[in-house]
Amino acid sequence: MRFDILTIFPEFFRGPLEHGIVRRAREAGLVEIALHDLRAFTHDRHRTVDDRPFGGGEGMVLKPEPVFACLESLNVAPRRQRLEHCVTESVVLTSAQGELFRQSVAAKLAGLERLVLICGRYEGVDERVSQFAADREISVGDYVLSGGELAALIVVDAVTRLLPGALGNAASAWQESFSPLGKAAGDDTLPDSTCASGGLLDYPHYTRPAEFAGMRVPEVLLGGNHEEIRRWRRRQALEKTLRNRPELLPAAALSEEDKELLAEIRRTADAAGS
Repeated sequence: MRFDILTIFPEFFRGPLEHGIVRRAREAGLVEIALHDLRAFTHDRHRTVDDRPFGGGEGMVLKPEPVFACLESLNVAPRRQRLEHCVTESVVLTSAQGELFRQSVAAKLAGLERLVLICGRYEGVDERVSQFAADREISVGDYVLSGGELAALIVVDAVTRLLPGALGNAASAWQESFSPLGKAAGDDTLPDSTCASGGLLDYPHYTRPAEFAGMRVPEVLLGGNHEEIRRWRRRQALEKTLRNRPELLPAAALSEEDKELLAEIRRTADAAGS
């Protein structure tokens, strides 16, 4: 997969792209990441990429010319062709006004061959970029960043780790928080004590030593009963999701057992609060 990142600060990416899963994926040839300096597509001596908005207002807005010129140099398919003919590339603008970036969006983007990321800056980007250049706008959260570079890095990392071969253990993704995936039928490579996220937060993890500074690992994890461990983990995932991210529950893939556990968790919480 290829990532093309349009930015006025290409040096911002030098460190983050040289570590962890993204670095290994690049070295393995799974991803290619190209950085494009928008200032190289300006034509004045000051290399101006921003201007004041029409109608007045505070701050500066990223101009459309450098963005469109850069996209043209990359031979990106026209927006209408991308949208109507389902080509395997997409142009995304990182923006506080965009749709919320979720795991399901990352999974969809991971199915592409090429992803072009336009990093927003200043007080925004000329609206013509969103209307006529980008396929979609993506926001990484309900807060405002100084620029879209951090958001672009988040997208690159989240998408890369979903690519086949990017993770050391290919099964890791299905049990992580927010993952809609489940354990494949007949898959004997995973222990019976694990359980898929199914859209919930991940269950707690513990490692050695079994006791540290008076804090002990839950006994159920030490007993070796896979069914008890699986049920405990699922209950913990449900409890943590209910406590921290209850809005995830309506869309989660809940089994009848999950619903029973959730009802039990709520009864316990109600009893403790009464």
